[in-house]
Amino acid sequence: MASRISEPRLPCIVVVGVSGTGKTTVARLLAERLGLPFADADDAHPPDNIAKMAAGVPLDDADREPWLRVVGQWLHEREEAGTGCVVACSALKRRYRDTLGAACPGVFFLQLTAGRELLEQRLDRRRDHFMPPLLLNSQLAALEPLEPDERGASLDAAPPPDVIAERAVRLLRHA
Repeated sequence: MASRISEPRLPCIVVVGVSGTGKTTVARLLAERLGLPFADADDAHPPDNIAKMAAGVPLDDADREPWLRVVGQWLHEREEAGTGCVVACSALKRRYRDTLGAACPGVFFLQLTAGRELLEQRLDRRRDHFMPPLLLNSQLAALEPLEPDERGASLDAAPPPDVIAERAVRLLRHA
């Protein structure tokens, strides 16, 4: 009797980092290169969260919990369907990433990092986004680097987005 070899599952990747690291741009490019569905977790924020951030008030864990559940559900559905996906999502704290990982056990976190000066420059140039530059301090204070037991990798966000996406593709081939 022949044994059935299962097809490798396509990855579910969450591109994480503070505002201004280029999460959305890099995640879109990565999704295109890998032929995977893309989602921006910002689109899943309820109107109250968006209004709060637009007013310069950082979200608290109670604000984030239902939002993370929605993002986690989207990841779970893509993992179950075997389609893989790429999501841009801040997921700054370990417990937020743990919530996403509980929904999608095979998730790979790609954390983009950058210095304050670069982030401030990028945020000062950005238009048409609800996240004001004044929330950068609260994001940097909340940021927790990936821990050794988390499945993922960190990349410098300073190079052009296409360079970062190519580096990510190479990383994923060896993950």
